[in-house]
Amino acid sequence: MPVVVLDTNALLLPFERSINLDAQLRSLLGNCEVLVPGPLIGELKRSPSKHARAAIGLAFHYKVVDTEATGDQSVIELAEKHDAYVVTNDRALIGRLRERRIKVILLRGGSHLGFDF
Repeated sequence: MPVVVLDTNALLLPFERSINLDAQLRSLLGNCEVLVPGPLIGELKRSPSKHARAAIGLAFHYKVVDTEATGDQSVIELAEKHDAYVVTNDRALIGRLRERRIKVILLRGGSHLGFDF
């Protein structure tokens, strides 16, 4: 079963863009395990986004996993450990993921998720 790691902005997508994250991931990958790095909960608690509280609630809908690293590095750590896809729209993170040959799923056309090729 494929594994997916969510970045902070991926957790905000359903609230900012009205995207059903579960349905989108199912359409791309079928059944998959979704992981959220634990340090992202702290990021969301400090976030100025009006959707941060809802995103925290969404994060706990998935499996929250503690990591050694923090921030973007925690996303990379989990993705490498589980040979996972990463859902993000963070351009800097996407560049780092590409360098490490980690598979990326991102927002396409402002309305749906797609693979980064």
